[in-house]
Amino acid sequence: MVESSSVPSCLPEILAPAGELISLQAALDAGCDAVYLGIDCFSMRQMAAKGFSLENLPEAGARCHEAGRKLYLTLNTIVFEDETAHLRDVVERVKPHIDAAIVSDWAAIAICRAAGVPFHCSTQMSCANSLSAKFLKSMGAERVVLARECTLGEIRRIAAEARIETEIFVHGATCVAESGRCFLSHEAYGRSCNRGTCLQPCRREYHISEVRKGRDAEAEFVVGTGYVLSARDLCSLPFLDQVWQAGAASWKIEGRARNADYVHTVVSAYRRGRDALAKGSWAAHLGLELQGLCERVYHRPFGQSLFNGRPGVDQFTEDDRNMAKTLKLNLGVVRNYYAKPSIAEILVQDHLLRPGARLSIQGPTTGLVEFDAEELRQDERSLEEVPPGQWCTLRVPRKVRLNDRVFLVVRNPNTFEGNSLQPPPDLPA
Repeated sequence: MVESSSVPSCLPEILAPAGELISLQAALDAGCDAVYLGIDCFSMRQMAAKGFSLENLPEAGARCHEAGRKLYLTLNTIVFEDETAHLRDVVERVKPHIDAAIVSDWAAIAICRAAGVPFHCSTQMSCANSLSAKFLKSMGAERVVLARECTLGEIRRIAAEARIETEIFVHGATCVAESGRCFLSHEAYGRSCNRGTCLQPCRREYHISEVRKGRDAEAEFVVGTGYVLSARDLCSLPFLDQVWQAGAASWKIEGRARNADYVHTVVSAYRRGRDALAKGSWAAHLGLELQGLCERVYHRPFGQSLFNGRPGVDQFTEDDRNMAKTLKLNLGVVRNYYAKPSIAEILVQDHLLRPGARLSIQGPTTGLVEFDAEELRQDERSLEEVPPGQWCTLRVPRKVRLNDRVFLVVRNPNTFEGNSLQPPPDLPA
């Protein structure tokens, strides 16, 4: 349990990532307070920003604001001399649709100040102490996203002394360079992380061969075990009560390159955790249960990053594979929806569908709907199975739409061992 004296005066914001409209809707449905996203320029996850542009940003803003949530736009790459005019134009065009820009370049700060656009200082600025935070506040920043090198104790002190909103990452991938200023991808492939195009060479397995040739030379090694550059994913759920006591104003979930399943699952978990802390009903077993839910979707092995000290304990992973305990297999597409009985008609395209299967229906307006299929019907007939090429109707929890994609949720046989949670169905034959 969390003592009342340690409860923050305001609930921390749950800040969700979105790389496309499906993920944005999934985040809203899961209970986030705000969404952050990038467009196809000036974004540190530019390769994950293919779902958003200046053209559809108004729709993203409208969805968030109609739901009573906020929208933050990442404009957090470095900005070169011949790009300032473009950035100025972008800021003016996005101004009516966003609540703040997340920036890291002083040119972006200057342009936001001149345009009257609220801005948050990105973790790329490596703000790791209260003096830096106070200075950024004096420059007009409404919030500082603290450096990922900060411990929980340092976060608590900065939040108390700087008197500016602080934001911290609580979940997701961690860069080997922590606050992200790495040139490995730039050097190897000409794709710079500081421009949003990192190819993550740090995550890969390498073959090392000796330069010297001849007798007693030419040794070769595969560097795989330990992945010395590949950091574990951060998961704060087992110690979320300690994160709560650190007093950050916003809990940020990394994952703009992740799909809607990831966004909905992780946001839901942190929303449940925060609500339990606010009600005084938090318990350690809940944190482990919520971590178990997050293990169902994409993740690398979990760790605590540097929250509990530098260097981090078990900071790097020995296995860089996706450790998700479930897989989503393409099943088919929605062909119709009957509102009054809440019935969907789906065309099965891949795999065999049987009653009891776990299904996930996803679409740009629908977001994500996940449920267990009950009775399958074709007109007046009840079906025991529906093979590819056939259609069926079934009851769904809420409205879905024409051409929404339907996925079959199955357990991942490579990573499921040892899970105490109820497993989804086996892979179909």
